[in-house]
Amino acid sequence: MDHEVCPGCGADLPRVEGPVHRYMESSPSCWAAYGELLAREYCDPAYLAVHQLTVDTYAVQHPGHPSPQSIQSVAVHLISLYFVLELGLPHQKATAIIKHCADSMRFTWLEPPASRGGITAFDVLQASTAKAHCDLVQRWAGEAWNAWSPHRGKIELWAAQAHTT
Repeated sequence: MDHEVCPGCGADLPRVEGPVHRYMESSPSCWAAYGELLAREYCDPAYLAVHQLTVDTYAVQHPGHPSPQSIQSVAVHLISLYFVLELGLPHQKATAIIKHCADSMRFTWLEPPASRGGITAFDVLQASTAKAHCDLVQRWAGEAWNAWSPHRGKIELWAAQAHTT
């Protein structure tokens, strides 16, 4: 079977034909894996517990190229990861803050790291239980967050501004 490497996360997956997101650059196979993850999380509350981490992590692993949408997307998802992983805020609180800052703040392009973490959406799909899924999403999010650490100072500054606006 023919394979393709996702230009976002680097996953080497069987090639499929299909859609991709308009600014989160991915391969069709990776985008399909992400869609399966979302379906799994929406269908079972035990999986839904980590949904915001799934969304944030996929977004920062697939930053695309500089455009107003991708700049805004990467920034707010990195801020959300910072709030949840570093400050321990509940997902709901982080989501409310990033919705507000997405409407009221402007961000600059952050050069994506060469490696965005070793875990991908496809890896998370291999989890066979809700607990395994949630644990793996936590690890996935941590790896993606750590990959962006060269920009930590800027992300913390944005987070501070977002938290006060």
